[in-house]
Amino acid sequence: MELEVLLQHIVNDDEVHARFLNTLSLQENIGARKISANEQPETSTYMVLKHAAEEHRHAFYLKKQISRLNAAACPTYEPDYLLAPYSTKYYLNKLDLLTSRYLKNTLQLHGSALKFAAYLLVTYAIEVRADVIYPIYQDVLSKNNSKVSVRSIILEEQGHLEEMIVQLKTFSPSWEDHAKQIIAIESKLYHSWMEDLSKTISA
Repeated sequence: MELEVLLQHIVNDDEVHARFLNTLSLQENIGARKISANEQPETSTYMVLKHAAEEHRHAFYLKKQISRLNAAACPTYEPDYLLAPYSTKYYLNKLDLLTSRYLKNTLQLHGSALKFAAYLLVTYAIEVRADVIYPIYQDVLSKNNSKVSVRSIILEEQGHLEEMIVQLKTFSPSWEDHAKQIIAIESKLYHSWMEDLSKTISA
């Protein structure tokens, strides 16, 4: 099922839509917690702190948007309040694992250098994906005159992508070659997640 068609099905049903918002909120929260978990207190930068704070805010903002559909819906991230809960958690965790493995094998990175490089490339891949999903989602929301909006997230995600490119250029002169490898890994995981979302919506 194409993304726009899938999103239209989701937006048509408030209960499913609430679970989708909760699912996106969880993904933003997982991303924020991964940034914080990999952060080295002695070498924390403005960019890393800003990015973690914004990802947490996105998780909160998406959670808050649920109240526009149903104030009592999706109080937690328990499986019953998510769409494709296993795939949703697997997607980011697997991307992080496979990216770290790639960097270890290809560039022989270890320790904090490995964590930071994985942060840059995973974040880049996720921001590239967000730059596709959120604008299409907003377009569907607007066409349906939905009370939900993700416009503020779109602007910040675009800023994150620009920041990651600047950092990646510093990380390696061949960053684009490495990024292509991670994008390919992310693409497979994303399509698997989309398939599971489609099955959940069609069930």
